[in-house]
Amino acid sequence: MLRLVAALAINALALWICNGIFSGVSIHGAWAYIVGALVLAIANAVLKPILALLTLPLIIITLGLFLLVINIAMVALAEWIAPNFSIDGFWTYVGVVVIIWLVNWASWRLIDELEVRRPGDVV
Repeated sequence: MLRLVAALAINALALWICNGIFSGVSIHGAWAYIVGALVLAIANAVLKPILALLTLPLIIITLGLFLLVINIAMVALAEWIAPNFSIDGFWTYVGVVVIIWLVNWASWRLIDELEVRRPGDVV
């Protein structure tokens, strides 16, 4: 349960960073961040593996580049469902996907490192 809350917080943080970096991203209000993060978490957990399996030949032919298209679709779904959330332009979508990936990667790396080094452990 704690990892689910962490995933939602990390996705919300990633969306907040994207809103600050890209002028084509417009997210207004805490509710938009919460719903957007929730949709991203559910879509990445449920829809993305199904889409990846169904499009496996395309993923192989494009050497994994088609996964970017799937990730853009996940962000577009979050944009469509979340209120007060819009992204303008293809390259902005690409940038948002890259930033979300980087924030998720760095955050989970930090969390995993902190779980390994618990207080009282000798390093």
